[in-house]
Amino acid sequence: MHPPHPHGVNEEANAKGVREGEQVQAVLMDLYRRMYAAFGDRGWWPAETAEEVVIGAILVQSVAWSNVVKAIGRLRERGLLGLEALHAAPVEVVAECVVPTRYYRAKAQKLKAFAAHVHERHGGSLERMFEQDTDALREELLSIYGIGPETADDILLYAAGKRSFVIDAYTKRIFSRLGLVDERIGYEPLRAWFMRHLPADVALYNNYHALIDAIGHHFCSARRPACASCPLLPVCRYASSQAADAQPAV
Repeated sequence: MHPPHPHGVNEEANAKGVREGEQVQAVLMDLYRRMYAAFGDRGWWPAETAEEVVIGAILVQSVAWSNVVKAIGRLRERGLLGLEALHAAPVEVVAECVVPTRYYRAKAQKLKAFAAHVHERHGGSLERMFEQDTDALREELLSIYGIGPETADDILLYAAGKRSFVIDAYTKRIFSRLGLVDERIGYEPLRAWFMRHLPADVALYNNYHALIDAIGHHFCSARRPACASCPLLPVCRYASSQAADAQPAV
């Protein structure tokens, strides 16, 4: 039996694996304030141009950001930190630059595919591509080789500045441990839940996702979470359950 939810939300998730109710927005904003108090404005995404955001979003798939930084540095040294330059470069040269990331040959192909798409459909202009409304742009991004939902939403939010909430493994882990969503929930239902309950604010979405990743990186690991020092400890059902289990039997 679970302990009562610290936020007092309904105990059972609905058929879509999320908790609903008038208080959900207040709960989400309370969590944001707690994370913000610990980490502040994360200033994410660390890039100088929208093209660099796109490149980083593709390279960060299944790898730590520190590896992406190395790859971006190598691309910059070769003058390949732009979509038209990537489009013109041999795939072998691109692959050599992104060796620090996992699956570097596949990622070189993905970069080339994205650059080719923008070149052929939008004359090489991301700005022109981003003139579409959010839904149409998301659909187009998802049609490009190597672009899945998380990467598409990274591009929408951080490169195009459009309101699209990004879901990743940290999001699912943290919010299931908080007792707000089912751990088996799919990407699209969880994204829709956040977008339904959070204020329609691009800047909020930007920093909220970055704060989630900070909590996941520093505290909420998969196997040995550092619950005792986590800013979300007072409202985390998982932490409450772990503490209850650790109590000696009487």
